[in-house]
Amino acid sequence: MKKIIALALSLALVLGISACGTAADGEEEKLQDVTFALDWTPNTNHTGIYVAKAKGWFEEAGLNVTIVQPSEDSTELLVATNRAQFGVSFQDTMAPALVGSAPLPITAVAAVIQHNTSGIVSRAGEGIDHPAGMEGHTYATWDLDVEKATLRRVVEADGGNFDNVQLIPSNVTDEVTALSTNQVDSIWIFYGWAGVACQVAGLDTDYFAFADIDPVFDYYTPVLIANNDFLKDDPDAARAFLEAAKRGYEYAIENPEEAADILLEAVPELESNAELVRESQKWLAGQYKAEVERWGYMDPERWNGFYTWLNDNDLVESPIPENTGFTNDYLPE
Repeated sequence: MKKIIALALSLALVLGISACGTAADGEEEKLQDVTFALDWTPNTNHTGIYVAKAKGWFEEAGLNVTIVQPSEDSTELLVATNRAQFGVSFQDTMAPALVGSAPLPITAVAAVIQHNTSGIVSRAGEGIDHPAGMEGHTYATWDLDVEKATLRRVVEADGGNFDNVQLIPSNVTDEVTALSTNQVDSIWIFYGWAGVACQVAGLDTDYFAFADIDPVFDYYTPVLIANNDFLKDDPDAARAFLEAAKRGYEYAIENPEEAADILLEAVPELESNAELVRESQKWLAGQYKAEVERWGYMDPERWNGFYTWLNDNDLVESPIPENTGFTNDYLPE
């Protein structure tokens, strides 16, 4: 009888421990699901997110983060409809979504990099190292009002006539090929990827950045956006996400080569461009925070300055009120 009782007690103890283990495991699995939508295919603008996921920092923050690429719907629409709680956007392309009869419920919550690194790249030595030099040359256009207004502003401020720039519809997917085969003379690029790609390929180029010409164009691009209802209903999760993201981007600042390896491991299709990824990561390491102390911080004066320019030039359906579309309230200190 004593053996039977001892066996029963032992079995109960084992079952109890097993049950406790299951409960503990259950607790570990109770992570809050969060979807993060990229703006395009994965690249070094996104490295901090991939680092945070690979290092387990989102899980430490209580979040199960899934990274997706936009399909038929834009990232802004995915976030606005809460199919993704966070995503990547740009201050200029966000603008139309913030006004009109049905503005989208989205808010920029962090700047991925501190300054607008976009500008015009061209083959070296053809005179397009300044805006007026675009006259008489071809430019691959997306035919967007803000795009053309930006170019008109810088070309005419440089003494040129924008009407003499030959606009051709853009079908550029590879800037190096498009320039080296004379498909087009000039292209709007983000230097951290396409500019570095030209360097890696050994293509000699000229380049001018819009922000260097007119401070109004030093707007925030790219940015992380979030769904407004998510921010209102679950501010702690929003802050937890951005804290983990900050850790990811700061790791990339301090360890660009290791961060590039993490991105390449997470996104095997980038392996064919491994050298570009690594060189881009090194270049962006100095751009994620630049001169500010807090990763993600957005200067209200710069944010409002660009939207004021859009308002003044009738480039939005209706005027964008001051301090619309962004907040620093969810950033870690």
